[in-house]
Amino acid sequence: MSKATLSALAALFALSATPALAQEAEAAPAATDAEKINMVIVYGDDKCEESNADTINVCARLSEADRYRIPTPLRDDINNPRKEAWTQRVLAYEYVGREGTMSCTPTGGGGFTGCGLKEIDAAYAEKEQDPGLAFGRMIAAERKKRLAAIDAEAELVEQRVQQFEKERAEREARLQAEAEAAAEKELQDGALPQPK
Repeated sequence: MSKATLSALAALFALSATPALAQEAEAAPAATDAEKINMVIVYGDDKCEESNADTINVCARLSEADRYRIPTPLRDDINNPRKEAWTQRVLAYEYVGREGTMSCTPTGGGGFTGCGLKEIDAAYAEKEQDPGLAFGRMIAAERKKRLAAIDAEAELVEQRVQQFEKERAEREARLQAEAEAAAEKELQDGALPQPK
């Protein structure tokens, strides 16, 4: 290959990599703006760090006996037919002989339709039965607790502001009354009020 061809290829590779670098540079600041979530599994009486203003710490507590064990989802074969409930077996018979639209079968007109819905339903059912830890719910609870603390603090600040405004209004009314009383006294004495 000639030098011109090599330099042209090098320029082509450099130009093709530039948009990817630009996208990475744009995506980096967005990640720092988001709140940080720290999900930790603690065992026995281990300490769980408290959340702070920058980070939400969520701890799932397991027994001390599980510290060095294989995680629960990996211990057993979840596809073992002996673990399938009888209701699920009976529901499977409902689809025997069903063909056509929305049946998710290779036979009949439109038999392919319905497969996506069937997979979505199966995924949601699996998610509900998941024995794993529900970090999403724990994070939502921590956010709710944080917002409650913010609301309580805002209410205290609002009460202090209202108290300050009330005291200021009373002080201004008292000063106004004293000024009017002094002016009234000068008029009763017969002297003209002196400019200030």
